[in-house]
Amino acid sequence: MSGLTYKTSGVDISAANRFVKAIRKDIAGTLNSSVLRDRGAFGSLFALDWKKYRNPVLVSSTDGVGTKLLVAKTVGKHDTVGIDLVAMNVNDILCTGARPLFFLDYIACGRVQGKLLRSVMKGITAGCKLAGCALVGGETAEMPGLYAPDEYDLAGFAVGIVEKDRIISGARIRPGDQLIGLPSSGLHSNGFSLARKVLSAAEQKRMAPGLLRPTRIYVREVLPLIERFPVKGIAHITGGAFYEKLTKVLPAGHCFAVKKGSWPVPKIFHIIQKKGRINEREMFRTFNMGIGLALVVARKEISGVRAFFRRRGVRHYLVGEVIRDRRHKLIFV
Repeated sequence: MSGLTYKTSGVDISAANRFVKAIRKDIAGTLNSSVLRDRGAFGSLFALDWKKYRNPVLVSSTDGVGTKLLVAKTVGKHDTVGIDLVAMNVNDILCTGARPLFFLDYIACGRVQGKLLRSVMKGITAGCKLAGCALVGGETAEMPGLYAPDEYDLAGFAVGIVEKDRIISGARIRPGDQLIGLPSSGLHSNGFSLARKVLSAAEQKRMAPGLLRPTRIYVREVLPLIERFPVKGIAHITGGAFYEKLTKVLPAGHCFAVKKGSWPVPKIFHIIQKKGRINEREMFRTFNMGIGLALVVARKEISGVRAFFRRRGVRHYLVGEVIRDRRHKLIFV
């Protein structure tokens, strides 16, 4: 009679090793000369070129994808949620003016399903390439009993770098400054618990291409801009949306006056609002409503910034301005 093993308890180390081996080539495509590869290391090694910086500050973020994963599971499409995972983290550190350096992922699952997890990793490596950061490590945790065999969850961790005197904090925002919105690609990775409550499983399947469209990564568009123009504030419109994430960059006594109709709101948001009979405030507090990233610039810089974006083919909208208001942080006009 043979005794119990880790495998009979539900954890297959060999399957996990095969998965890691299968994704090595994709991961290698994200690496650069700063990544030190030491097979015996228990941590990931990244060598900074200090000569490039005067007074560098490291910026970090950690986040997940949320219940968007349940839509991916409903339709059996898992190759884009990894892009969402990277985007949620690198867009956050971009708001400080930081350039992403490296990324780590954490995948928790009930059982290592090689084909499914390789699809997830395809998205993660694609996201790292879009963000220009190296995928230096990660963890795949097989936890039977905590997760069903076909369930998984994702989390990620990003580190970037910015010169201390170039950190974008919003502290210099003043009345008259202009608000520029960069369009989202859809829901991104927020509001899915409400969206799933509104949309039936059949509707989610039918609308899956739009629902699963990955979160847009703004690094390539924004980093060249902030290297040339004095951007005062950047907000990543995620959970809490306009009422919480946009206003997060404002100094006390200031308010955003956002112009209704100054950008096109994608159809998916109208569908969710109508089917769920959701009021406008709740929509703008839950969803990005078509604006994924917002930038605050001085009025005198607005023409130069817009010309810069136009030359590079970056779609953008002038969506509002900063006013003085001690009672409100956000009003729609």
